[in-house]
Amino acid sequence: MTVRNLLHNVARLFNTQTIFYDAFGRLRHPPPEAVLRVLRILGAPVERMDDLADALRQRRQFLWRRGIDPVIVAWDGAPLRLKLRLPSPLATLEPRYRIALESGEVFEGKGQSDSRIKTVERSIEGVGYVTQWINLPEKLPLGYHSLHLQVGDRTFESYVLSSALQSHSAADAEVRRWGLFCPLYAFASQKSWGTGSFSDLERFIDFTGKMGGDFVGTLPLLSAFLDEPFNPSPYAPVSRLFWNEFYLDVTRIPELQRSPVARAMIHSSLFQNELEHLRAAPLIEYRQLMALKRKVLEELLRTLMNRATKRRAAFERFIETHPQAQDYAAFRAKVERERASWDLWPAAHRDGRLAAGDYDEKAKQYHLYVQWQADEQMHALAEKTKAGGPALYLDFPLGVNRDGYDVWRERQVFALEASGGAPPDSFFTKGQNWGFPPLQPEGLRQQGYRYYIACLRHHLQYAGMLRIDHVMGLHRLYWIPHGFAPTEGIYVHYPAEEFYAILSLESRRYQAEIVGENLGTVPPYVNTALAKHRIHSMHVSQFCVTDEPKRALPEVARDAVASLNTHDTPTFAGFWHGGDIQDRLALELLSPSEAQILWQQRASAREALISFLKSRGWLKEDAAEPLAILRAWLAQLASGDAYLVLVNLEDLWLEPLPQNVPGTWDERPNWKRKASVSFEQMRKSDAATAILKAIDEIRRRER
Repeated sequence: MTVRNLLHNVARLFNTQTIFYDAFGRLRHPPPEAVLRVLRILGAPVERMDDLADALRQRRQFLWRRGIDPVIVAWDGAPLRLKLRLPSPLATLEPRYRIALESGEVFEGKGQSDSRIKTVERSIEGVGYVTQWINLPEKLPLGYHSLHLQVGDRTFESYVLSSALQSHSAADAEVRRWGLFCPLYAFASQKSWGTGSFSDLERFIDFTGKMGGDFVGTLPLLSAFLDEPFNPSPYAPVSRLFWNEFYLDVTRIPELQRSPVARAMIHSSLFQNELEHLRAAPLIEYRQLMALKRKVLEELLRTLMNRATKRRAAFERFIETHPQAQDYAAFRAKVERERASWDLWPAAHRDGRLAAGDYDEKAKQYHLYVQWQADEQMHALAEKTKAGGPALYLDFPLGVNRDGYDVWRERQVFALEASGGAPPDSFFTKGQNWGFPPLQPEGLRQQGYRYYIACLRHHLQYAGMLRIDHVMGLHRLYWIPHGFAPTEGIYVHYPAEEFYAILSLESRRYQAEIVGENLGTVPPYVNTALAKHRIHSMHVSQFCVTDEPKRALPEVARDAVASLNTHDTPTFAGFWHGGDIQDRLALELLSPSEAQILWQQRASAREALISFLKSRGWLKEDAAEPLAILRAWLAQLASGDAYLVLVNLEDLWLEPLPQNVPGTWDERPNWKRKASVSFEQMRKSDAATAILKAIDEIRRRER
């Protein structure tokens, strides 16, 4: 074989693409050196091109010797069917199986060869193998099971995912729903301490319910580094297993009533002056606000531990029953001592071994205490939604912070020498490097997806609907090996069927619906899979406006979660006035000539949209002011078939600035901008509430 063919064949056996089509329809060939690096990250024994021939032999031998896949999916309780690869002398022997169910029950018996499918014989490095399909007659209950297969002197083991083909859907799925969206950090109320809190989220839920809404959406609420290291992005969490204590409502914690010291601290002029400064600041001062809040939280913890009470006993039970929280708290305490990435710690600590003395015990207790409180306040929210209030629409981020707890503790399921990203497209002509390590497909399979399942459960126990960020990542993800540019990345494929089985199983257990974020350049097979597994797609109306007055907006799919925009796009006002084009020009992402073309296209789209909305009766002939356009556009969206329409709260007062400008960091105040109108002001706004009442009335109409 030529070197190119060898590289392609080894890559294929590691489910990696050596060529792909980009967003412009052009065939791209990543550098062979980048492909080689990704293969090495995936476990191939390759340092240079000369190693490829031996790597191909080893990989083939490994796959045939493995016998069965490490994870097998059974759909809708059907009998298990699996592909079995055996050395030729064993091919005539009868397989015996033992399935240990999640419940503890055990099934045992003999496998039956599927005579409908012809066996395949192959010689691998001089050893004869036979492939055959085996049926195990047992009908499996839904759940996570383990398979033990014995053929002669050979033993094979696999995890079994027995799942419904389709995820959970509401009993009244034909009802058209709507909801409100706002990042919690930006949600400003008169009771806020300079940012939104879990109690503010409860107020948001109450208001949405009074308006008739069904869901309240927000960005990820997960733990973050807010000192040193520092990264407030909700999409770079320390962990997908723990909440962010930044959102705790301190005034709601019971210890405050028993702590005169804490109350005196809060009411002191020094504290109040600092709090007022943080409230008045246009941007969220994460470090200062977290430090201020922590002073009070530490005092509340001291109050709790001063004497034996039922509350202290409850805290101690939480610690005892949450061993991973203990591990997480020790990690956070160690980070605070070192003030550096775990990569720079002494070897034993870096490798996950922490003992008393390696960190400050008080810091560990603090992190346990705030996780306990976050758990209590999230449970209170969940109880409110279960009692008939609007459900929570939570967000499950694609990645985690490389320096965070999850990567430190679950290293085998992350590819540490690469970053996730995206190839060049019309918006990011140089591609994107998102900075987080991708999930390692084989690492996940070897542990039966234990980590991934735990992360999902952390969210689903509270959510009525869970958005899966970058759902294409269940199928394939663009890996950028360290040392290479975002234009030189490679697509690595994942066992999507296994992810969908887990999503369906967990969504049904928690009675929560799943949404797949399928925006941007997505292969058709992704949308086919979403429909097959009854996972809601997304529709962003801003992306769909054309310059044809009769077809300015398309029909929206019945299963879609529809909105005008997202946290990563311009707001309605930003889009309408072209603020995004001006910003991209200022960031030198566009040339003046390119910007001029976009201005002209946007002007044509605005004219077409106005004409379209008038033709549908949503806009009066003499109305052209932005608020009237917003009201009409939302009415048109609400009148369609979308399963859920999400309204960006900030659009109601024509906010011009976005929450995030993708591809920027210090250049723009991403994840820091507060809502410019307080919750109390918005609630009293006749214009805002009129829009919401109109949406509710349209969505409730008989079809």
